[in-house]
Amino acid sequence: MKKKLIGLALSAAMLFSVLSVSAFAAVPEESADPALTTEQTAAEEENCFFTSSSTEEEKEPNSITYVALGDSIVAGVGLADVQYSTRSGYSVDMAPNFHGYSPDCYVGKVAAALGLDRDHAINLGLPALTAPDLADMIRYGKMPQMNMASGCEYNYPEFQDYIRKADVVSVQIGSNDAFVPCIVALGNATNWKSEKLAATILAGDLRNEGSGSTMSTIYRSIKAMDLTKAEKDATWNLLFSGMSKICDETYPKTTAALISIVQEIRNLNPDAQIILVGYTNPVPLIPCWRSYFNKLNKFEKQIAKTYNLTYVAIPNTETTLDVHPTIKGHQYIANKLVNAIENP
Repeated sequence: MKKKLIGLALSAAMLFSVLSVSAFAAVPEESADPALTTEQTAAEEENCFFTSSSTEEEKEPNSITYVALGDSIVAGVGLADVQYSTRSGYSVDMAPNFHGYSPDCYVGKVAAALGLDRDHAINLGLPALTAPDLADMIRYGKMPQMNMASGCEYNYPEFQDYIRKADVVSVQIGSNDAFVPCIVALGNATNWKSEKLAATILAGDLRNEGSGSTMSTIYRSIKAMDLTKAEKDATWNLLFSGMSKICDETYPKTTAALISIVQEIRNLNPDAQIILVGYTNPVPLIPCWRSYFNKLNKFEKQIAKTYNLTYVAIPNTETTLDVHPTIKGHQYIANKLVNAIENP
């Protein structure tokens, strides 16, 4: 099935966001204690990272090497100047972005804050990557085979060399593990009419429009799908029950892969500081997604303590309707990382 799933990932997430707004406006959620919510958020912000040690010693520029591992959020997808080249089929070559990444992505902002040049701050973010995929990239320097669900396939032997030379390695991965199966399910539910929305998103104009204009464009695209009753029913079933099942099935696979990622990094570089970057939920009105990301955040905190890692929470990351951070969101993540790095 040759579908442009990497592009469709953006449209699916946006469709989930838009549909969830209208759906849950009509179906009230269980009431929450505002005071408790505020208290939890404040506590999470105050304890935004756990780390084994720290120092305030000032360092010269380029005194450390920082490597960022992860998916499209790390790569800076959604920003205007992400560097990549197309390959045959539906994959992309992200090697140009390893050193040529946008200064507005959080890797670029960490580099600027710590005085690191592009040889000392490396962005290894790969769009559509899942946690098991990243474990393979670290272990083998490549994916043994294409991820048939996401359509991505990467082969970068230099991954291992970058990690070996790093003083600090951040890891942000796991969102696609559930998003990709949901994308496939959405495609099946709509008989792949949802791919039409991808074209609108990939045109790159939505971020430049006002919020009202953006929503109008999205709603027009959804209406243009012209879904049959059966397709609408299948889509709503996915939203209300199918996605919950996917998240439940995905969680143990993702957590197992996260442990493998940590162990593989340690095998290559026993001394590097490993930072696990937490999750932010771009579709908060869908309960199963909120539960999925909350559980992953708790799990990352747990393994950070178990393996003597650093955990950085990013609960208030600003994102756009394409589910990727805004420039402000990237700055927020960068601030958290800079504070967590032991030897800036």
